[in-house]
Amino acid sequence: MSGQVTTTEPPTEPPEPAAAPPEPAAAPSAAGRRGDTALVTVLAIVVALIVGAVLIVLSDSDVLDAFGYFFSSPADTLRAAGTAVADAYGALFSGAIVDPDTIRAAADGEVPVSTVFGPVSETIVTATPLICAGLSVSLAFRAGLFNIGGEGQVAVGAITAGYVGFAWDLPVELHVLAAVLAGILGGGAWGFIAGWLKARTGAHEVITTIMLNYIALYLLLYLLNTTTFQRPGRSDAISSEVADSARLPHLAGSTLRLHAGILLALAAAVAVGWLLRRSTLGFRLRAVGSNPDAARTAGMSVEWSYAVAMLLAGGLAGLAGSSLVLGTAFALTPGISASVGFDAITVALLGRATPLGTVLAGLLFGGLQAGGSQMQAQTGIPLDVVTVIQAVIVIFIAAPPLIRAIFRLHTGRGGGTGQSLAKGWNG
Repeated sequence: MSGQVTTTEPPTEPPEPAAAPPEPAAAPSAAGRRGDTALVTVLAIVVALIVGAVLIVLSDSDVLDAFGYFFSSPADTLRAAGTAVADAYGALFSGAIVDPDTIRAAADGEVPVSTVFGPVSETIVTATPLICAGLSVSLAFRAGLFNIGGEGQVAVGAITAGYVGFAWDLPVELHVLAAVLAGILGGGAWGFIAGWLKARTGAHEVITTIMLNYIALYLLLYLLNTTTFQRPGRSDAISSEVADSARLPHLAGSTLRLHAGILLALAAAVAVGWLLRRSTLGFRLRAVGSNPDAARTAGMSVEWSYAVAMLLAGGLAGLAGSSLVLGTAFALTPGISASVGFDAITVALLGRATPLGTVLAGLLFGGLQAGGSQMQAQTGIPLDVVTVIQAVIVIFIAAPPLIRAIFRLHTGRGGGTGQSLAKGWNG
């Protein structure tokens, strides 16, 4: 028997199976991202209306008087505040959509039935140039350009369209078409200047388009004091009236200002959507806007894309100028552009640089502007309240985290409501 001592080791337990790695969270679908975007937009409008309500309360004299004895009778203050907000937003709705009093009057035969559609007509008329100019800004965004020159492009488009409208003698079938095309070409040429400077010299489009705005507006002032443009027998800065044959036809009778410009705006939106999504040119513009270095490596001419993008953007702004002078104003004045080019930037931001979004944003802003005038006339609330509402909407649209923080929204992986606006432009 040997002297070796054998030891038995305790049995070892089998190792626990490794935990399976967590499955990656699925990226949100395109429909989910669109739903998040729509939710943020709606909530931004709600917050803007609440901010507007606060401003209405603070600017109403009855409410301010009731605040003087708030602690003795708070119900009076709350009642006055509620009345002020209800009256103001009621007037805003009546001026933008439909006036209930007009409906009752039309039912009783006191006014023509067409009067009922007057507010909607004014909303669409106001929205028409905003949609066209908003598409101009949106298209430039998609190509990586910030077109702040819409005001000048609208003015030049109005100049060329107005000149053809009152100086040329053409058949009815051709006159309005020639005037509209002249406006598009005029605006396009003005936008192309900024695009060409960007392509050849690298000059930033923000600087050049701002400067071109001033040149265009002062060019308009100069032309309105020449014998070619100034209306005979007048000493003020106003042109001759556009001939009837060059005016955009009315769509709902002579009692309403609704004209065919809205059809041109919608057609432009469809064309821009097709261009960006279905055409080779649109693919190049989006590629350059997303990553110009990668686009150049792939053999695309970035400079040529910039010039073409500004040419097309200027043409859309020129279409807005055509709709102004041929659809409603019928004469050139120093204020013919009516800040449409600047308002178009907010329209494009609200619409997230998409054709459908731009159309909806233009209609919203058109309704706010049309209804705001009636709100001021009926209640005395300053029209500046509407401007504040528009600005607040854009602020919250441009900063989705603010909306998420206010309403405690959950953000899914991949962006959701927190997706940056820049990604939304090129997505």
